[in-house]
Amino acid sequence: MDMAKFKWTRQPHHYHIDNTKVEIVTAPHTDLWQRTYYHFQNDNAPVLQMETDEKFFSFVVKTDFSESHHRFDQCGIVMYLDSENWLKGSIEYENEDFQHLGSVVTNGGYSDWATTAIPAAIKSMWYRFSRREDDYCMECSEDGIHFNQMRICHMDKGGGKIQFGIYACSPEDSSFKAIFTNIALTECQWNAHDGQQADERRLSAL
Repeated sequence: MDMAKFKWTRQPHHYHIDNTKVEIVTAPHTDLWQRTYYHFQNDNAPVLQMETDEKFFSFVVKTDFSESHHRFDQCGIVMYLDSENWLKGSIEYENEDFQHLGSVVTNGGYSDWATTAIPAAIKSMWYRFSRREDDYCMECSEDGIHFNQMRICHMDKGGGKIQFGIYACSPEDSSFKAIFTNIALTECQWNAHDGQQADERRLSAL
């Protein structure tokens, strides 16, 4: 992967990039969240992305967060369009027993958060982010071979040129080093739907 294609949105103070990996040292009180439930807006996490208008592709990355140790420490994949339209998939540290594997989708300035609890002993995870026009799929894998669906979503502003990549942050008073490797861009691995057919009556009315 040509890392020269990636550009920073909010460059962190401490990081390293070469042809095989990216390392980000998070700063305290950095996060991505918009309004819902907590009522606050946090929009200061470092984001490293590339830009494309390709309508069908998959982006794969392996994350290592062995140093995460404080509540909400996180790193993963992101598609950051602007402060009120973005998505992310990651693992957020909670305590010595468990952490949250989940995703956030933000459309029009309101975030949601879908999670499942996994053991705190897991310290690496692969992610695959796929695009089919203005619909998106996030998947995860512990071995980089067998991927499981995390989320399918639609992005209101995701139909044209987009930016996508990686991020890391520490929402509370913490800092850790996140390591990203095996970064790759491939043909779309999210197959076209082959099950229930679309409602032709609704389509004809559009």
